[in-house]
Amino acid sequence: MDLQHMMNQIKQRSDFDRVGMILAHNGVVRGTSRDGRKVSGLRVSVDHDKLQRILDRERQTPGIVEISIEIAEDRDLSVGDDVMVLIVAGDIRDTVISVLERTLNAVKATVTQKTEYFV
Repeated sequence: MDLQHMMNQIKQRSDFDRVGMILAHNGVVRGTSRDGRKVSGLRVSVDHDKLQRILDRERQTPGIVEISIEIAEDRDLSVGDDVMVLIVAGDIRDTVISVLERTLNAVKATVTQKTEYFV
């Protein structure tokens, strides 16, 4: 995952002049689970059909120019590794922030499944 490369690809779009904000989420493997147990790593699986439906829907939001996502899937990740990079580019702050939040929440709730490995 290369956040800067992903941003540069968005900046090369012919309609980039419509963009007033690029917002990124970079999720990493945390050293503890939500319940406080020590984590040594995790593995993520992705439902690509559901992901595509979410992206297609959110890209239709007025003012959104692009949504780009990369998810580290089907491999063992260690604490500190990048799990997901999500970038939303659009016209104004309110639109971009809300689309990033909706997209991230939908991906976490319906697209990805993670298996945590505990110490």
